[in-house]
Amino acid sequence: RSDGPRRPEGKIVLKALLRVLLGALALTFALPAVAAELKLGFVNAARVLKSAPQAEAALNRLEKEFSPRDKALVEAQKALRKLEDKLSKDSATLSDAERRDLERDIISQRRDVKRAQDEFREDFNIRRNEEMAKLQKLIQDAITALAQEERYDLVLNDGAVIFASEAVDITDKVLKRLSAVHGN
Repeated sequence: RSDGPRRPEGKIVLKALLRVLLGALALTFALPAVAAELKLGFVNAARVLKSAPQAEAALNRLEKEFSPRDKALVEAQKALRKLEDKLSKDSATLSDAERRDLERDIISQRRDVKRAQDEFREDFNIRRNEEMAKLQKLIQDAITALAQEERYDLVLNDGAVIFASEAVDITDKVLKRLSAVHGN
């Protein structure tokens, strides 16, 4: 044990801790007053994406655009299955040359069908992402306009909310706005 002078560090730490506690206590009493002045809103993003008329219109556009290619793929798969069935049924009666030609045709058609499926999937994903980006921009613009017009201080979506009462849920208003915009 040293008999030297005592260090004042303990007093400094205690004073700092006391300041932090007093600040936290003051903030605790100030928060309800600040919160009472805020206007909060909540948007259920999943519900908006599901219920907005623009989402249904985007799905219809994608269906219309990709339906012919989808039908062509189904027909190509059926034709391939017919060749495979023919090979399995008639392989015993086919000559070696006819069997090899049929096997080559099957391999070629499998490759073509797979390539067509891959291209279809890639093109569909690109278009779906384009439609989603347009829809998300439209929804963001509707939320921003509504928040500014009705003077909301904060609008949250379900990705960042733990609890939201019906009193702050503006999802129906956003859907009404989207419906009105869609009607034009």
